[in-house]
Amino acid sequence: MPRGDKSSYTDKQKRQAEHIEESEKEQGRSEAAAERIAWATVNKQDGGGRKRGAAKKTTKKAAAKKATKKGAKKSTKKATKKTAKKAATKKAAKKTAARKTAKEAAKNAPARKAAKKATKKATKKTAAKKATKKATKKAAKKTARKPAK
Repeated sequence: MPRGDKSSYTDKQKRQAEHIEESEKEQGRSEAAAERIAWATVNKQDGGGRKRGAAKKTTKKAAAKKATKKGAKKSTKKATKKTAKKAATKKAAKKTAARKTAKEAAKNAPARKAAKKATKKATKKTAAKKATKKATKKAAKKTARKPAK
């Protein structure tokens, strides 16, 4: 396609350029300057000729892919931040609860046995919660990997 060829522009774009060119002439610009400004304006508004070509289609697909990847990354970041905050608060609560139960058990008569039982319970609970946390993380990763349709 030779330089200056307007065949890739739609009829609407050509009409827009013509209208802009006329208004530029009315403002006192020369024929060449008015035409140059008109087509520059149309290009800026629409990004060039709108009639479809093979190259245009592939760039749109690539842009769409990029947008979906960005969206997926944002959603996974938000999910991980939320789970991290929840985990931190839960951990702190567990520690304080375990300390309280251990102190109460120590005050009682068979102090050592009760303390051992309390710590065992606390560790079992934390282990179970860690396992569930891992499972939720894996599920979140799997959903993030699936491409949006």
